[in-house]
Amino acid sequence: MSKRAFLTGVTGFIGNAVARELLSHGYAIRALVRPNSDLRLTQDLPLELVYGDLRDKASFEDHLKGCNEVYHVAAQYSFYNPNPAMIYESNVTGTQNLFTACTQHNIEKIIYTSTVGAIGIPPDGIPGNEKTLLELHECKGHYKRSKFLAELEAIKFSKLGLPIVIVNPSAPVGVRDAKPTPTGQMIVDFLNRKMPAYLDTGLNLIDVEDVARGHYLASLQGKIGERYILGNKNLHLKEILSLLSEITGLSAPKFKIPFSVALASAYFSEFSAKLLRRPPQIAIEAVQLGRKKMFFDSSKAIQELALPQTDIKVALQKSVQWYVDNGYVKPKYVKKIIP
Repeated sequence: MSKRAFLTGVTGFIGNAVARELLSHGYAIRALVRPNSDLRLTQDLPLELVYGDLRDKASFEDHLKGCNEVYHVAAQYSFYNPNPAMIYESNVTGTQNLFTACTQHNIEKIIYTSTVGAIGIPPDGIPGNEKTLLELHECKGHYKRSKFLAELEAIKFSKLGLPIVIVNPSAPVGVRDAKPTPTGQMIVDFLNRKMPAYLDTGLNLIDVEDVARGHYLASLQGKIGERYILGNKNLHLKEILSLLSEITGLSAPKFKIPFSVALASAYFSEFSAKLLRRPPQIAIEAVQLGRKKMFFDSSKAIQELALPQTDIKVALQKSVQWYVDNGYVKPKYVKKIIP
């Protein structure tokens, strides 16, 4: 008899990949979506869609009946929102509502999708790991603060007896990043020649399909109350852009922009965005996060969960190809991917 999973976030980048991973292992999936959700990424999947909103517990709690596992992937992943309260309502209150509802059902395992943004970065420059602490006052921006607070909810409920395992993805890349994440948008901007300069920062990249596999492996082997960094390779932004150049034949930016200039540009961009009532081209929070290199150590997940480590160049190739195939890139810029 197949397991039934209750999944949030199926219309998003990671959540959709998790759905595909679970389906490949024979799961039946009951996916919570909002009434106005964009369902394009779900059209080829055999899902039971149920409608509700994490901010309204009464709208979804009955749908947990008969589910063995819960995968809480949904989050408002944005470095800019003109109404920041919405980020906290979705990411913190929504998480609290879901876990409260789970206490009323016989759930065997809950996989909560946090972020490496909820993990500290050591001052000596070595990669952070699951034991590297972070304080709320160190969290720059509403997205990072909201995910930090949401992870505290996961820890609290696990101590109260809920079988929660926390996974902390780094920066995923790959197929189906339909509403591009900040990392995906960086790739799209590179492809469309909208990236004249780069910031001296760094990211830990991982193939989104490896992140999805990490969720499944966490359900099998993850320890209750613990967290696992789902990451792969630490790369300076300049290195990422060089890889994209190798893949596409496009030139990488040669000019490094000072942090102060990037931050000033972000403030101007957000000010203009408020006047024009549209998203900014550069978000303040994104630049603030770039002040430190977001380097992390994934060895715990590799050793304890057998987290796969797809070559990052391959992951970037898949990402570029998907953007090209789906009309995100002007044809005059990228016509083929270089193996």
